[in-house]
Amino acid sequence: MTVLLYIDGKDQAATLNKTFNRLDPVTGEVASQAAATSKENALEAVAAAHTAFASWSNTTPAERRALLNKAADIMNSKSDEFVAAMITETGATGPWAGFNVSLAAGHIREAAALTTHINGEVIPSNKLGTLAMSVCKPKGVCLAMAPWNAPVILGARAIATPLACGNTVILKSSEFCPLTHRLIVDCFIEAGFPAGTVNVLTRNSISVVVWPI
Repeated sequence: MTVLLYIDGKDQAATLNKTFNRLDPVTGEVASQAAATSKENALEAVAAAHTAFASWSNTTPAERRALLNKAADIMNSKSDEFVAAMITETGATGPWAGFNVSLAAGHIREAAALTTHINGEVIPSNKLGTLAMSVCKPKGVCLAMAPWNAPVILGARAIATPLACGNTVILKSSEFCPLTHRLIVDCFIEAGFPAGTVNVLTRNSISVVVWPI
């Protein structure tokens, strides 16, 4: 089964159905097959995340917190799937993979708590009797990247905090663990994050991710 791209709330194959294989580093057998993202796919993900940002950036802290906590619960419930994927794709041990899942779920909950702690500040003003304020606002589309060596911990952290702050995310998964990183995104999908807020691209090279100027 091919690990598909997830763009704008939909699973999809790469352009021309191109794929690549990740081999089990222990057995040498195919651990996973994933879609090989094209430049067109990457730009489609950027456009989807940009469109979703307009509404996601206006959600309340309570809404973002609830979805993030739900994603953390779902991640814990999928622990066996994560462990199996990490073992075959990265050669990890079962205990290390299980620790990845529990700590990653904790990171997502920490991000959920962050939603009500995003503050601006009052800045001294040079004009008598007035105040100057800075306001912290969501920035836009964030590219999240994570390595293979602690894939669930680092992948979840790269996604959760930008979402908590009102940004949308595109995860470029590691070519060494595309299935493991896709499982992270599945947790956010199942939690109910709106289409375009979380997207994932798989590729055995990062050169295809091109941001429009």
